[in-house]
Amino acid sequence: MAARASGKAIARAPRDTAHEGFLTHKRSRWLKVALVISALAIAIYALTDPAPRPGGGTVVGYLLGTIGALLILWLSLIGLRKRIITRGPYSLKAWTSAHVWLGLSLIVIATLHTGFQLGWNVHSLAYVLMMIVILSGLYGVFAYARLPEQLSANRNEATQPQMLEAIRALDAQLDTAAQPLGKEEADLVRLSLEGCTIGGSLWQRLTGRYPDCGNGRALTAVQAIVTAQRHSGKADPRLTQILFLLERKAAALAQARRHIGIKTRLELWLYIHVPATFALIAALAAHILTVFLYW
Repeated sequence: MAARASGKAIARAPRDTAHEGFLTHKRSRWLKVALVISALAIAIYALTDPAPRPGGGTVVGYLLGTIGALLILWLSLIGLRKRIITRGPYSLKAWTSAHVWLGLSLIVIATLHTGFQLGWNVHSLAYVLMMIVILSGLYGVFAYARLPEQLSANRNEATQPQMLEAIRALDAQLDTAAQPLGKEEADLVRLSLEGCTIGGSLWQRLTGRYPDCGNGRALTAVQAIVTAQRHSGKADPRLTQILFLLERKAAALAQARRHIGIKTRLELWLYIHVPATFALIAALAAHILTVFLYW
């Protein structure tokens, strides 16, 4: 029985694609399709010899322009496609994979369509907007590949509301601990309570730098006071408790700010990608209309 079993081919379990990334979906099927399309476009462009020179007004130019325009319109439908969840060859993962790779093939198709002729006109505007859409999309691919892991690691199983609640709890403890202090020390605690921003400006969220943070300034001042007291052998346990709470708040603020910063970087590209897509469609319509009006 064992001998017969060993003589038979062992059937392999189907490959688990549950965690397969959209870039490598179906063994990078859409990357291969995009490479083939780009290679064909280059071959057609290289093997033709229009007069006076290659450009959008030649037969090849019109062909590549039509393909590029249809691709742009199809790629812009990704927002609608995300609202419909299906499986199989037309799943959202397959569509997203095609969106990325075919979008990159537009660089080749549109550049050859222009015949490397750019100027200050609506035609070049459409090309520039297309490149902005593609480059912002590339950043989006990077963001979704890297940042969710960083977001998860930083959270440490805490949600954003829980992070903010932890900071509020520390503020309540600081307020209570500051009651018996003198005016100078109490003002430092007030600086932490009233002069602290968690989110801040876009620049602060992106860089994670908060040079005017009230808690940071209060922490530095209290550290200096406590250090001087320890050197003199007259440490005030009330200030030591304040220092401990300020340090805990600094750690909680750092975690919350990192969380908000990562979320900002994860979403920022959409504020460029989506408006630029609508502007591209408008410029593309103007480009096509102008071409046919003066054909």
